[in-house]
Amino acid sequence: MKTIAVLGLGKVGRLAAELLLDTGFEVIGFDLVAPEGMPFEAKSLDVSDKSALSGALGTVDAVLSCLPYSFNKGVAETAHGLGIHYFDLTEDVPTTKAIIAMSDSAKALMAPQCGLAPGFVGIVGAHLIRQFESCRSCRMRVGALPQHPTGLMSYSFNWSPEGVVNEYLNDCEVLEDGQLKQVSPMEWVEKVVIGGIELEAFTTSGGLGTMCETYRDSVPNMDYKTMRYPGHVKLMNFFFHELLMRERRKEAGEILVNAKPPVEDDVVYVHVSAEGTINGRLARKEFVRALKPIEFAGKQRTAIAWTTASSVAAVIEMVRDGSLPSRGFLKQEDIRLDAFLATKNGRRYEG
Repeated sequence: MKTIAVLGLGKVGRLAAELLLDTGFEVIGFDLVAPEGMPFEAKSLDVSDKSALSGALGTVDAVLSCLPYSFNKGVAETAHGLGIHYFDLTEDVPTTKAIIAMSDSAKALMAPQCGLAPGFVGIVGAHLIRQFESCRSCRMRVGALPQHPTGLMSYSFNWSPEGVVNEYLNDCEVLEDGQLKQVSPMEWVEKVVIGGIELEAFTTSGGLGTMCETYRDSVPNMDYKTMRYPGHVKLMNFFFHELLMRERRKEAGEILVNAKPPVEDDVVYVHVSAEGTINGRLARKEFVRALKPIEFAGKQRTAIAWTTASSVAAVIEMVRDGSLPSRGFLKQEDIRLDAFLATKNGRRYEG
């Protein structure tokens, strides 16, 4: 794997392309309107044009989709047909299920959900679970937030509005007492404190990836929650349900981004915990981080951008170097944390 196409050159896509270039890949970036001044080759492409998409991907060894989730199934189908590796950042459950079905006949690797959540938190969760003789619970929480929040919502939309709306409204997979269940989003609210900062965590869709299916017979309780500053979830429930904006998803995303545009000074909180028995005694293990912006190639990069881009770049790096499979479907929980952190891109999580 030498040449990789990166589709979608927003903040995360551009950085992912730069990281892959820095890791030794030949990178071609594609967007509806090709940006100028990129350190890699950038071309214009309408991904909804299947013929044009197939032509663009026909000369590369792999494709990374950093597009809104609604485009990913079509890109995955094209990659599958061409026999090239496929990677994405999606949190959309139906998209992932479609890719799993494709992977049975894939000639290359199909690896969705390679971002932060799903993605990195699944790698961490699996790492904690392996340390127990028996594990009774694994809880994964992630929050991408402004460092200096203002207003009642205390939030800025540094991530795809389509993705945020999707995870706030779609049902969530959990394991509860050994049963695989679908529960409502923006529920099960709890308090989490990281470094003295009080946060609230609540259910959102997609963050577990394939973990519930993997661990349904061995870890009876497992869930994923998004973390926000206190009061956020009450306002979001009002906005989506009392004002019925759940029926107008596209407009909801536009309203929210207009009201709370992205900020540069953000922070990504990661809190993963597991409980079980070690040497016959009950124990608890935690992985907690507060990750802030970094500088790369002379530019300041937001925390959400570098954590997401570094995660997928590390996975692609591992596939190239032979430490991950080159065919079939890749589960994030099958990636070893120590191997991930040893990569050029993964070590950024060490601080």
